Amino acid sequence: MREPPFWWRQGGVAAALLAPFAAVYGAMAARRMARAGAKASVPVICIGNPTVGGAGKTPTALAVAQMLKAGGEMPVFLSRGYGGQLVGPVRVDPSQHGASDVGDEPLLLARTAPTIVAHDRFAGAQAAAAVGASVIVMDDGFQNPSLAKDVSVLIVDGKRGIGNGRVIPAGPLRAPLLVQLDRAQALVVVGEGELADVLSKARQRTLPVFRARLTPDPSFVASLAGKRVLAFAGIGDPEKFFVTLRNIGVTLAATRRFDDHHRYTRTDVQALCDEAERAGLGLVTTEKDVARMQRDEDVAELAARARALPVTLTFDDEAGFSRLLREQIRQRLA
Repeated sequence: MREPPFWWRQGGVAAALLAPFAAVYGAMAARRMARAGAKASVPVICIGNPTVGGAGKTPTALAVAQMLKAGGEMPVFLSRGYGGQLVGPVRVDPSQHGASDVGDEPLLLARTAPTIVAHDRFAGAQAAAAVGASVIVMDDGFQNPSLAKDVSVLIVDGKRGIGNGRVIPAGPLRAPLLVQLDRAQALVVVGEGELADVLSKARQRTLPVFRARLTPDPSFVASLAGKRVLAFAGIGDPEKFFVTLRNIGVTLAATRRFDDHHRYTRTDVQALCDEAERAGLGLVTTEKDVARMQRDEDVAELAARARALPVTLTFDDEAGFSRLLREQIRQRLA
């Protein structure tokens, strides 16, 4: 489902009409978040975002796992596996599982550390501990109260921010902003953007704020020099991906956007490959989109022809962010 445009601009009749429904939804979400979750046997770090849509949550989870590894920890990812049919708990095996089994994000996470998919997050935490986790890194689940979190990190896109600042269905917030900030230990702003109101509210609560950015792989960028491409994406904010490509000097002859977690069909494959063939264009997409095509024979041609842009999340103050994680983990273990 594509997000309504009015979520991302101020004012408007639609948001005002939906405000009463948003108030009810927000109150229910706040009460739900206040519930006490079950305690895992090892520390739990949760990476979430206050709004629907992409903000850089998965790259942040990957960066956190790398920091933990560098500090001698054994991180294990825990994900609900959105879009996958397996209820779990199950350990993700990219050689055996596809996105239809476990979702696309877990396939990316499993490249970096062991990954457990489970609809029951406490059962998933137990499975993560059983495979040797010293720290669990949750990809999403911030608003879900079933598992207690020791560290919660909220991710906000610097450009899109929190849209009109309203709660679903009047806006993109999953719960009232202040309720979410009060349950977080850090706020990470990915990319450029002022976000004055959000940052002001965070600092009023002495919530640490960190800046980060998605950095494309330099060798991949160099390989596209002088080439014209057709870029396509089925993620939370495809335009963000297209802007990234333009900013690194890639010539976008055409772009095609799909809904978040879009499952590509044979019709999509035919249309994209034919268009690229006619115009002599290369096909470029996101790592998440390519992961979604794995082990799907219907889209094998597109998976073989499309190149994924590798990106990593880099922090302006990586040492400070890593120190915050270590301190929170120590407090839990004390």
